[in-house]
Amino acid sequence: MTITKGFESPHHSSGDPESLALSALAWVLSEPARAERLLSLTGLTPEVLRNNLTDRPVMAAVLEFLANHEPDLVLAADALNVTPAALIAAHETLSR
Repeated sequence: MTITKGFESPHHSSGDPESLALSALAWVLSEPARAERLLSLTGLTPEVLRNNLTDRPVMAAVLEFLANHEPDLVLAADALNVTPAALIAAHETLSR
């Protein structure tokens, strides 16, 4: 499943967890194997992603997916020009 072609690294402010989650999703989906793993482990479907992309639980699930696999968390943080802690903090905010 490829939703995005290529990935360009955005810059984020620390106060924008929604934007960070959407960028993290774009990063996850930029690699087919990682995208398939996201769907398998979270129970999300392409339809749910399309129809509920900006829902807080969906965005939180994407960040939880990264938080649960440190190698991807670190790679995503690097690609997004943020710290892994910023991704974890965004997850905590969106999970409330």
